[in-house]
Amino acid sequence: MSARRVSTALLAALTAVAGLSAVPAEAHTLRHGRPTAPAGCTGTAPVVCHFDVAPGTYDVTAVLGGATAGSTAITAETRRTMLAETTTGAGRTVRRGFTVNVREPEGEPTGASGSPGLDLRFEGSAPLLAHLRVTPAPRTPQLFLAGDSTVCDQQGEPYSGWGQQLPQYLGAGISVANYSDSGEGSQSFLNNPALFPAVESRVGRGDLVLIQLAHNDKQTPAADYRANLTAMIERVRDRGGRPVLVTPIVRRWFNADGTLDNATALNVNGLGVDLPAQMRSLAADLTVPLIDLTALTKSRVEHLGPEASKALFLYDEKRDNTHTSARGATEFAALVLGELRAQRLVPGRLIR
Repeated sequence: MSARRVSTALLAALTAVAGLSAVPAEAHTLRHGRPTAPAGCTGTAPVVCHFDVAPGTYDVTAVLGGATAGSTAITAETRRTMLAETTTGAGRTVRRGFTVNVREPEGEPTGASGSPGLDLRFEGSAPLLAHLRVTPAPRTPQLFLAGDSTVCDQQGEPYSGWGQQLPQYLGAGISVANYSDSGEGSQSFLNNPALFPAVESRVGRGDLVLIQLAHNDKQTPAADYRANLTAMIERVRDRGGRPVLVTPIVRRWFNADGTLDNATALNVNGLGVDLPAQMRSLAADLTVPLIDLTALTKSRVEHLGPEASKALFLYDEKRDNTHTSARGATEFAALVLGELRAQRLVPGRLIR
């Protein structure tokens, strides 16, 4: 069997062998003067690990560091950031844990299948992986994301959705299940079996479902928009889940005075429907938690101004003022996290 693949039957054995407390990080078997990678992993920069596990939820615990100074970031599946770059001094190690959602397809629900099983990458300027443990976590609470291309797990660089960057802010004990998909509006997301119905069928009691759908509702009447969101809210509640409305991120479309006070930036559609305002109103009417990401991102982008804010979007690379760079997605994910914390939607013990 290839060293890169570990069968499901061997997962328990791997877990036992890679015990985290008994063996110091520097105690790997040396091969030609270098430490060997943990079972199921290959390479050094990056270290790439694959596990042939079924779709589901898995806890991952990694010990980073070693004899030399290191700097390691962790991504999973389709470029999901699970841990921001973390430094370790020479002779030092740190233990980090997170919970990852494994699904098929692993990125956008209507996109390419990707690689079956669980894929992890340990990268950064000087990645060091000492030990690794993967265990099933079938009862872990989930945080579902229902959104568009500004939220989704983007397949390729330089694109990144804020949902792709959110997991780095959460520790073990909660899984981000990102069902966001490019090009979707509230009606198409509701109708496609791979999208909202797939989320609905997986929602458990207490699970959060964050809904950010507006960018592609370009010709949706206000009544239809509200009806679509209401249907999602009611169906999530019927499953015992907790719906949360998230107003859309702004577009980087400045007025001459340096503000974003215009229909394009603030997602007022072609019929004149102010979609964020409709979402705010609906949240109040149905007593649904609201994350006003439109207001939060407007404040951030205006603060940076027309020039510096280019780095949050893909203006330089694509002349794109809608989709975010990894930096922009990371900053916007942090804004979402701030509201999840402030509104006590996610327990503090689960926040990194």
